[in-house]
Amino acid sequence: MDTTEQSAAKITPQGMRVQKSFKSITPFAPGRRPFFKYRDLGLEAATGGRMRAYQNSSIVGMTEPTGWHYHDCEMQFVYVLKGKLTIEFEDGTVATFAAGDAFFVPGGVRHNEIYVSEDKEALEVSVPGKIGTINCERPAGLPEKLREVSNEQP
Repeated sequence: MDTTEQSAAKITPQGMRVQKSFKSITPFAPGRRPFFKYRDLGLEAATGGRMRAYQNSSIVGMTEPTGWHYHDCEMQFVYVLKGKLTIEFEDGTVATFAAGDAFFVPGGVRHNEIYVSEDKEALEVSVPGKIGTINCERPAGLPEKLREVSNEQP
């Protein structure tokens, strides 16, 4: 074993392993939203539950908003690969994300997906691996029309 290999072996946290998620062996499957299909990239198993990563893709265009909800997790990160989605956030903003855009949501932050294109694909990462979705009411005190934010703004 050379020095680089020895160093890497010593710093690998217990319960974690290298994960290789080839498309041919990580197929899409149904998931928590009926209009998406999900591809588990194997990080939950590889990290001993510390994180999760899925590629999700639209099966059909969204027929109705998800409704206000939040996730029981520490954090969630979404990177849009293709298509568009529009989300309302409890901070009073609404944003449309397209390919190359991303957003980070701390656990417990309420949001509502109101539009998803038929060709939407995204990488979704959460910490820890187990994530729950809790439906809730629209946050009190939000204005009727939320402030739009986009990638055209500075």
